[in-house]
Amino acid sequence: MRASDPIRCKARLLRPATPKAATWTFIVLPPAVSGQLPTRSMVTVDGTLAGQSFQATLEPDGAGSHWFKVDKRLREAAGFAAGDTVDLVLSPVAEAPEPTVPADVRKALAGHPPAHAQWKTLTAVQRRDWIHWITSGKKAETRVTRLATACDMLGSGKRRACCFDRSGMYSKGNMGAPEAADAS
Repeated sequence: MRASDPIRCKARLLRPATPKAATWTFIVLPPAVSGQLPTRSMVTVDGTLAGQSFQATLEPDGAGSHWFKVDKRLREAAGFAAGDTVDLVLSPVAEAPEPTVPADVRKALAGHPPAHAQWKTLTAVQRRDWIHWITSGKKAETRVTRLATACDMLGSGKRRACCFDRSGMYSKGNMGAPEAADAS
């Protein structure tokens, strides 16, 4: 398989266990399919789900594979429901899209000129990793601490978040697919 060849597979649409009223579904890629991607960490792909085009950033599931959220609009356009098996075609994008920067991160960077200057020199993937590291803490105070630490590290010239496991395999709890609801 060449790097430019699309990755084809079948996968099952899963419904998250929580929240109970969720209108979205998700897909966990089969490990062999995930192994064909260029990285164990987040990777953005162009794809089709049952012939419907989409772009998504696949996230590591913490077990060596990837998962992604399928919103209600895409699922309905494809004509499938949770529990159905769908045809997927995935192709990693040539250039990662710019991440959405949360308001608190924008505000912190604006208040720390050296960090903001460094931020502007980073690649989209590096910015995405910083955002993910800052926002992946489970407690609000962890996020506040990480944001201050990130500004200090960026302001001192650092380009990557320290000790950040981009695959999710070694830092259990920080990354992973949602828990699937029972299929019944």
